Amino acid sequence: MPTFCRHNRLVQNCPICSKEQHVEMRPVVSPGGQTVRSRTSGDRGSSAGETGRGGTSRSSSGRASGGLTVRRLSRAAADDFRSALVPGLRSGADAQRLAEELAFAATRLQRLSTEPPGLYAEVADASRPIEERSWLAFLIAYLGPLDTDDPFSGIAQARTSWSSGEPPRLEDAATGPRTAHDPERGSRTIDAYRAWVQRAGSQEAAFSGEAVWTPERRFARVFERLALPGLHRGARFDLLVTLGRLGAYDLSGGALGLGGNDHVTLAAKRVLGIGDVMLLERRAADLAAACELPLEALDLGFDNWERGSRAGLGLDPATEPDPALLGGALAALAL
Repeated sequence: MPTFCRHNRLVQNCPICSKEQHVEMRPVVSPGGQTVRSRTSGDRGSSAGETGRGGTSRSSSGRASGGLTVRRLSRAAADDFRSALVPGLRSGADAQRLAEELAFAATRLQRLSTEPPGLYAEVADASRPIEERSWLAFLIAYLGPLDTDDPFSGIAQARTSWSSGEPPRLEDAATGPRTAHDPERGSRTIDAYRAWVQRAGSQEAAFSGEAVWTPERRFARVFERLALPGLHRGARFDLLVTLGRLGAYDLSGGALGLGGNDHVTLAAKRVLGIGDVMLLERRAADLAAACELPLEALDLGFDNWERGSRAGLGLDPATEPDPALLGGALAALAL
């Protein structure tokens, strides 16, 4: 009987599980009938000057002349750690770091709801016009807070008022680690956002949608509609999370909106041990519930875990996670 691994492959075809179970991998047969030996760690040193499919020459740096970049993921050494919540992890150190990043992200959400820092406080101020609050929230998500003593300095320098109709001052704008702004794209994303709002009639109408929608439904529908040129998944997700947490609109993330190759989706696949998006969303919800953390916290938590460094998104990255939040995550992972 064929044996399938946790990645839904035959064991002898899986480079991960075949190594773990000491099973020899089956040779890969090309469409032309040639047998191609699977590359092992010992082959990497001889990769310089190899010619790939179609005659593409690859250098030892792992970058093809066509611009393909090979990412080598770093993981802590495997040990006896196992958890059904995070089946992709085989290291207690990786799990510990994940718990800390999830707890930090949840602490940030908690702070947004109670003591919003910097420009977030203006978005939360109900006495200000909702159009200006919405526009400022968009600029924060689009440009991204810096990880400096003044996280909002770049946004403050670039911001303009919505009522003026003037585009933000993007020339030499300082952007944060999760920015969606690309200087080569100029103001095209900003223009697309204004066109999206114009079709709805106002930002309030665009973000509110139908009155009968639940907060989760509203989040999901607006998240889909915000798929504008240059506005990546992370910026859209964080924009809606902050608008909801700051009380501007009745929004609540019921799913992570995974897909593509952004850091959050890649981390979810590594941590949750599967590639199917529907199963990823289900396992992410199970992980959040077991850790007693809001699902929305997995966005920044996964992003920071995958990148290997912490983006504060308005908080000092050195801020200690709330002990209760961290304790719940550690307990869920049996750490």
